[in-house]
Amino acid sequence: MNSLHRYAILLALAGATAQPALAQSKIKVKHKPKASQPAPSAPAPVATDWALQYAQSITQEDLRRHLTVLASDAYEGRETGEKGQKMAAEYISNRFKELGLTGPVQGFENTYLQPFTLERTRWKDAPTLTIGKQPFVWKRDFYATGTSPFSQETTVQPVFAGYGIEQDGYSDYAALGDVQGKDLIILVGEPMKDGKSGLPAVAAPGKAFVPNTRSKVLLATQKGARSVFFVNPDTAAYRKTMGMVRPYVDQARMNMLGKAETPRAGYFFVSPVLGAALLRTTAEKLREYQESTATAKQPVKSPFKPAPFAIKAARQQETFATENVLGFLEGTDKKDEILVISSHYDHLGIKNGVVFNGADDDGSGTVSVLELAEAFTKAKAEGHGPRRSILFLTVTGEEEGLFGSEYYTDHPIFPLEQTIADLNIDMVGRTDKEHEGKPNYVALVGSDKLSSELHAINEAANQKYTKLDFDYHFNDPNDPERVYYRSDHYNFAKHKIPVIFYTTGDHADYHQPTDDVEKIEFDKLQTRAQLVFYTAWELANRDNRIVVDSNKP
Repeated sequence: MNSLHRYAILLALAGATAQPALAQSKIKVKHKPKASQPAPSAPAPVATDWALQYAQSITQEDLRRHLTVLASDAYEGRETGEKGQKMAAEYISNRFKELGLTGPVQGFENTYLQPFTLERTRWKDAPTLTIGKQPFVWKRDFYATGTSPFSQETTVQPVFAGYGIEQDGYSDYAALGDVQGKDLIILVGEPMKDGKSGLPAVAAPGKAFVPNTRSKVLLATQKGARSVFFVNPDTAAYRKTMGMVRPYVDQARMNMLGKAETPRAGYFFVSPVLGAALLRTTAEKLREYQESTATAKQPVKSPFKPAPFAIKAARQQETFATENVLGFLEGTDKKDEILVISSHYDHLGIKNGVVFNGADDDGSGTVSVLELAEAFTKAKAEGHGPRRSILFLTVTGEEEGLFGSEYYTDHPIFPLEQTIADLNIDMVGRTDKEHEGKPNYVALVGSDKLSSELHAINEAANQKYTKLDFDYHFNDPNDPERVYYRSDHYNFAKHKIPVIFYTTGDHADYHQPTDDVEKIEFDKLQTRAQLVFYTAWELANRDNRIVVDSNKP
C-alpha cells in the first residue's frame, strides 16, 4: 500500500480528524471549496422607553411623604396670605432648589417666588337685620359670603321676583317693570312638580335658564338690582347648606390690588322663618304659591306684600402680600418653547378654630407637580432631558378667585406666545360618588377646546401607559358647574394657550375640615400623576409644537 493510498484510507476513516496530519504532509490534496455561510446577525437593540423609565420615579411613597407635610395641621390650611401659605411656599421652593431647578424670578432674594399684592375685605362686624322691632340672627337666620351694598344701616323695601328666572316662554321679571336699584326677594331653585321641572321646554339648545344662584345673581345684576335675598322654603335643605357654607361666611374675600371688581348685586341667603317674615306669609302659603307656579308653568300673581326691613352689613379692607412658587427646567434644542405644569397650593386656612388641611384640594395636585419635577430633573441629569423647557408653577389665591394664575399670565416670566400648553392638576387624590366601585379614572376638562393635537396626545398616552377611564362630562359646554372656568388653567386658556385640567371631582370632604391625608388614595394618585407625566413628556419632546386649531366654548 503506497503512501497516497494509505492517506486516502486514513482520510476516509478519520474524516476531519485527518486534516492536521495532511497539513504536516508534503502531499497536496485538492478539496472542493464549501459554499460560504453568512454569519448569524445580532438581534436589533430594543430602544429604551425613557418616558416609561422616568415615570416610575413618581411613587405613592414620595407623594405621601410630601403631602403629609403640606397638609398637616402645622401648615394651618395654607390660607392665602397667612402663615401656613408662607410655610408651604418655602417648602415648595426648597424642594425645587434641591432638585436643581432654576428660580426664574429676577430681582428678589428668593428667585423661586413671584410676589404680588392683594386686597382683602372682611365683615367689619356681624351684620344685623330687623323687621320692625324683631331682630334676626347672623349665621342662623341669614348669611352672605360676598360683597354688600349696605355699609350703613339701610331701610329696604324689597320686591318679590318669584324664582328670578327669565327664558323663552317664562319670565319672573315681565310683570315687575324696572327693578333698577331695587332689592329683590327670590326663591331658590325652580318650580317643580312630581319631581320634574315646571319650566316650559326650550327648543333652542343653550337657551334654557340654569336656575342656580350664580345665574340668578347675574340676571338680577343685568336688570340693575341692588341686592338679592334668596329664600329657601325647605328647612332641612337650608340647614344643610348653612352647615356647609358656615365656615366661609367670615372668610375674607380678595381681589387684585387696584382692580375694579365686576359689578354684581349683593346677595344674601335667608332661612324659611326669615323668608316668611319678609314676605309676610306662612310656610303653607309659600308652598301653595310654588305648587301653582309649577302647575301653570308660568309665573302666577303673587299674593305676597313684602315687609320693609333694616339691614347693616359693612365690610373693611386691607392689603397683603402673597406668592406664586416657580421652578424652571431648561430644555435642549427647543428650549425657547415653554410647557407649564401647574397646581394651586393654597387652601382655606383655619375656620372657627378648625384647620382645613386641603389634602386633596389641592395638596394632591401640588405634590404631583413636585413628583413630575423630580422625574424630569432625573431624566435631565442622566442625559435625557426634555427638548422644550418646563415651568413648574404652583400658584396661590386659587380659592379666592384664581389670583395667582391670573397674576402670572398678566406678568409672565416667560412670554405667553412661547408657552405651548398648561397641564393643570387640581384634586386628583380621591374618588367621587359617581365613580365609587369603578376602575381608576380621571376627569378631563379643556383638552379639545383649543388644540385637537393636545387632546389626541393625552388620549394616546393613556392608551399606551396608564389605561385610566376618562370622564369628559365636566368638559360639556352646558355643564352647570362651569368647571372649565373655575381653576387656574382658564387664565392660560383665555390667552389661547391649550390646556388640560385634570381632576377627580368633588366628594363629601370637599372644602371640609375632613379633607385629610389619610383619605387620599395614593395608588390612584400615583397613576394619575404618571398620566400627566407621559403627556408632558410627549409635549416637551415632539418635533413640532402642538397646533392651536379650535376655539370651542
